[in-house]
Amino acid sequence: MSCKWTIRALAAAWVLAGCAPAPESPAAAGTPAGAAQAPVEVSGERALEEVRAFLEVGPRDAGTPGAERAATYLRDRLRALGVEAEIQEFRDRAPSGELTFRNVLGRMPGRTDRIVLLASHYDTKVGIPGFVGANDSGSSTGLLLELARAFAVGAPHALEIRFAIFDGEESQVEYGPNDGFHGSRHLARTMAADGSLSNVVAMILLDMVGDRDLTITIPRNSTPELVALAFAAARTEGVRKHFQLYPYNVGDDHVAFFERGVPAIDLIDFEFGSAPGKNDYWHTAADTLDKLSAESLDVVGRVAARMVAELLARAAGK
Repeated sequence: MSCKWTIRALAAAWVLAGCAPAPESPAAAGTPAGAAQAPVEVSGERALEEVRAFLEVGPRDAGTPGAERAATYLRDRLRALGVEAEIQEFRDRAPSGELTFRNVLGRMPGRTDRIVLLASHYDTKVGIPGFVGANDSGSSTGLLLELARAFAVGAPHALEIRFAIFDGEESQVEYGPNDGFHGSRHLARTMAADGSLSNVVAMILLDMVGDRDLTITIPRNSTPELVALAFAAARTEGVRKHFQLYPYNVGDDHVAFFERGVPAIDLIDFEFGSAPGKNDYWHTAADTLDKLSAESLDVVGRVAARMVAELLARAAGK
């Protein structure tokens, strides 16, 4: 995950309206009924197992053999879950020189050519001894695999569902035109070139979603309609208290799509530390599997799944 730059242009009314969770109704706080029935079965326990298995691949700094092993593992894992998958390999300049990057792309054909894009990144920050990146980026990658498993049941859906697990999200030195977000920028460019970018109805990015003390801080540079959809899904699932607005822009893999006019949202918990409000586990060797929670993965997974299900229902005219 990267939050190296923020635009501190606070919109007071926007923050006051969105940061405090709305009171949850008794129905939302319990097991939803009727229309609130879970759209697909998502398991935080399974997602945590996906994270555990993925971390066994080893270090995965961009441009290294470890990153290539990780990409191959993720492609094969998506295929095993019933998803068409490939590795998108490309070269790009970085502070250390030109590197080979590998996005992992999955696809579930739909009944139309419109697309929901679910995304994560899999690379790790360079230069941190002992860094395994369990939360950043293991948690979102494991959850994306669990969402792929869930939506493979009942496919094809009204929309095409695509999965993108980006390489090169982390910067080597400092975020800039040739440092960080390599994979997302490359995919946005290639989709713009082949015309498919205009078919994307939503880009939902997951990042750092496994923290035991979960607070999803949705950044200001997310599409308002998708923010409203996320909050509605969280209320329906009875987990609205775990979601709030972040009053600043966040640099992350959704930006390459958001800046091209694609509806995009970043579901990210950027308070990952030893106490509330701290971020002292981020980009340190303390980012280990024991800091993650199956319950947190379950919360984010159910909300993301309900968002996708609502988009599918709208496309189907329900």
